[in-house]
Amino acid sequence: MKKSRGRTGRKRRRKHLQGFMDGVNCSHKLEYIKLKKWLKDRGFEDSNLRPAEFLETGRGLMATKALQAGDLIISLPEKCLLTTGTVLSSCLGGHIVKWKPPVSPLLALCTFLIAEKHAGEKSPWKPYLDVLPNTYTCPACLDHDVINLLPKPLKKKAQEQKMMIQELFTSSKAFFSSLQPLFAENTGTIFNYSALEWAWCTINTRTIYMKHPHRECFSLEPDVYALAPYLDLLNHSPNVQVKAAFNEQTRSYEIRTKSRCRQYQEVFICYGPHDNQRLLLEYGFVAVDNPHSSVYVSADTLLKYFSPLDKQRKAKVAILKDHDFLENLTFGWDGPSWRLLTALKVLSLGADEFACWRRTLLGDVTSARNEQQALDTAAKICQFLTEETQHVLLQISQLKRDKENLKTHLALVETLRSEDLKILQKSAEILCNLNLATA
Repeated sequence: MKKSRGRTGRKRRRKHLQGFMDGVNCSHKLEYIKLKKWLKDRGFEDSNLRPAEFLETGRGLMATKALQAGDLIISLPEKCLLTTGTVLSSCLGGHIVKWKPPVSPLLALCTFLIAEKHAGEKSPWKPYLDVLPNTYTCPACLDHDVINLLPKPLKKKAQEQKMMIQELFTSSKAFFSSLQPLFAENTGTIFNYSALEWAWCTINTRTIYMKHPHRECFSLEPDVYALAPYLDLLNHSPNVQVKAAFNEQTRSYEIRTKSRCRQYQEVFICYGPHDNQRLLLEYGFVAVDNPHSSVYVSADTLLKYFSPLDKQRKAKVAILKDHDFLENLTFGWDGPSWRLLTALKVLSLGADEFACWRRTLLGDVTSARNEQQALDTAAKICQFLTEETQHVLLQISQLKRDKENLKTHLALVETLRSEDLKILQKSAEILCNLNLATA
């Protein structure tokens, strides 16, 4: 008997440790108790998921039982979703309907979030607002010094994102002022830039895609947003597959898993086959060992390796531009992409081979010399990007020591750059093997 008790004890201890490794249950925290009660009042029943803190991903949802492929992860009733319909049925509705030119569905949702957050205890959405992040790590929220450390294509998009929010804020000032009758305080202090940035990031990082019919009171931008309380605690993994859609019969937004999940393990969904630059831009995080990730080669970097004395250089660049071969040139886990090698082959065409450019674009082999030159140039570009990435990683280490306030943001860019380095090192290895094979 004693032996059997000992085994059970060890089993319990192992189970406890396993549970701790998987995630720390947070369902006892007041904000989650209030959120679950609020959701239950709106018809939501859930027994599969539980809020938890995870070592790798932070806050997420864990499975209370083992899930099989095809199982329903979550079914969130329509009453729980926050859409433009919610906004129109609030006290903001009348003002939105009257306002000309019509506001966009995005601005309507941003306005609603800011107004409800300002209402505090009086807001019927308070239990949801209380579990939303107070700050975000989208590039738009990053410090100028941190944005400068991003890879070139992402840096450009980050600056565009910042500018877009700035323009939205400037163009919405008159509309915000028109809401003054609804507030005791000055609307200028409520609807300030940081409030709009927070609301914009909330919508950009957390909404699910849900098409709504166009309403006359909104501008022509697509109305495809829905905020989904509790469901939006599910984190992304590039390695899982799910089926997600609004079910017209049950009037609920449903997610079914196509992967298995152990009891007490974190339940993941997939936001799409996005690379790390897209994940950081749209959601403010980076996925480690992301199979979809790649390192982009800018046109400037590409052309640096070809002589300006080449008489056909201008024509080659024009051909690549016309056929969209100067964008989306990448190194991935499987080496240089077909697009990158094709662009390099066109730029490597000799004067006597130039007439074959159409065949080269289609993937035909022009000559052994052309193939070899393209591989050699790819290896040089890979080496250049590797050194550039290592240099930025050194800069980040230095800044982390000097700027304590930027530590979180710097760590994010450091992860992105470290992932890029792994891809470039893998690509260098593949190129080395290809060169050995052709030697």
